[in-house]
Amino acid sequence: MLEPFRIDIPQPALDDLRRRLDQTRIPHRPPAGEPWESGVDYRYLADLIRYWRDAFDWRRQEERLNSYPQYLATVAGEKVHFLHVEADRQTYGDAIPIILSHGWPYSYLEFLPIVSWLTDPISHGGSEHDAFDVVVPSLPGYGFSPPLVGAPFSGEAVARLWHALMTETLGYERYGTYGEDVGTTLSDWLGALYPDAVLGLFATHAAFPPEERFQEPTPEEEAFRAWLADKWHTGRGYSEIQSTRPDTLAVALNDSPAGLLAWLVEKFREWSGDEFEESWTADEILTTVSLYWLTETIGSSFLPYYHGRRHQEPPLPLVTVPVGVAVQWGERGFPREHAERTYTDIRVWSDLPRGGHFTAKQTPDLVAMGMREFYAPLRD
Repeated sequence: MLEPFRIDIPQPALDDLRRRLDQTRIPHRPPAGEPWESGVDYRYLADLIRYWRDAFDWRRQEERLNSYPQYLATVAGEKVHFLHVEADRQTYGDAIPIILSHGWPYSYLEFLPIVSWLTDPISHGGSEHDAFDVVVPSLPGYGFSPPLVGAPFSGEAVARLWHALMTETLGYERYGTYGEDVGTTLSDWLGALYPDAVLGLFATHAAFPPEERFQEPTPEEEAFRAWLADKWHTGRGYSEIQSTRPDTLAVALNDSPAGLLAWLVEKFREWSGDEFEESWTADEILTTVSLYWLTETIGSSFLPYYHGRRHQEPPLPLVTVPVGVAVQWGERGFPREHAERTYTDIRVWSDLPRGGHFTAKQTPDLVAMGMREFYAPLRD
């Protein structure tokens, strides 16, 4: 079953949000370290809260978001919210369907900047042979997609759901796939499970091999893993609590919009690298945070972490479909041989010269052009 979807948040929910923002209590004690060193900068947070309360216009954002065609579908017994934007058939006759999977603390909103690059390439320096039909689902438990009812959240389970969405619900026989963060795992599982349907897999967050395939590492692999471990030495606290005590954290963040904003914006800033201010407007930050708040899904957004720790899914199989990789700036130096332990048919390999973790949002031009190059020979 497929039905059109429009966002229409009840006014009492917006009134309640404003009331809570009016009553925000930011700690008066000095922070433990320098601004952003020990967490969110209180002064920055206070300014953003004031803007959220006094100037941010959710209804304006709602109108903008409703300009994109969105749907709710029942797929394999699960409810899925997704955006589906098709290329104009009079201009683009051979568009490739592609499914884009977001991660945490994302929403489907972070893929909006790349949509027109893919569906209308002529307006973005491309040709009539570069078009895609774009499908962007909200992950189960995120935004307008409820959590899975039939299985724990795992890459394999959601990949099977995505495949049913693309083939059974939307009727595509073959399609491309792309993912970031948590969505990377879903994309990789799609390529592994459905090689006859997945035309190709494009990645900016390349797969890390399971330990079973990480034997006799090269010096480059060892150096990269050591650099990454050092980089994350003080940055993994969020993951530890989300994977071990998510319900306790969810109570706090579901009750305090200021707390939710602090938890998310710290990650937006840290993971965006040096381009945070260029990559995120205040309205963009608050639209995503408001989406989490108004749908009350921050707790269920932790399920990939909690279920991933408690329910060990099988190792990701080898991915034999054609793969194109453009390494995101946050993982610069990723050795090609590390990816080749999972991807057996890498056709394109490059390193993105700028951006950060939110790759399609921060550098939609680079990701779209990388996709064009990779998928061009696969269109025949």
